[in-house]
Amino acid sequence: MVKLKLLILILTTAFVLFSQFANAETAVIVHPSNGVSLDKDSIGKIFLGKAKSFPGGESVLPVNQKEGSDIRTGFDETVLGKSSSQIKAYWSKLMFTGKGQPPKEVSSAEVKSLVAGNPATIGYIDASEVDASVKVVFTF
Repeated sequence: MVKLKLLILILTTAFVLFSQFANAETAVIVHPSNGVSLDKDSIGKIFLGKAKSFPGGESVLPVNQKEGSDIRTGFDETVLGKSSSQIKAYWSKLMFTGKGQPPKEVSSAEVKSLVAGNPATIGYIDASEVDASVKVVFTF
């Protein structure tokens, strides 16, 4: 009985720790000079190629995390409301018909570097990676 209680305690502790890790916050970022204000819907339109500019009219260049990464899967599901396979099918159709190209896919460090170096760029990274070189416009 004592061993069972100890096992339950260990499993519960592991679950709580894993849940906190799994629910790491993601930050959608832009260049610090960009005064844009964005909501989830606006960000979704940008990353689905439905919006080619920020709400103020400035051109926008979205950059994605690598396909298959946990942060990308979370972004696809939370912000775009689609599974990764649905996103892949969506872009395949647009590319086949000549109506669009998906955002460039890069590593997390590259996302931050590209956004920090170009006011037109938007991306997303783990919130723990945010520093003064980028500005957070949305978190989830």
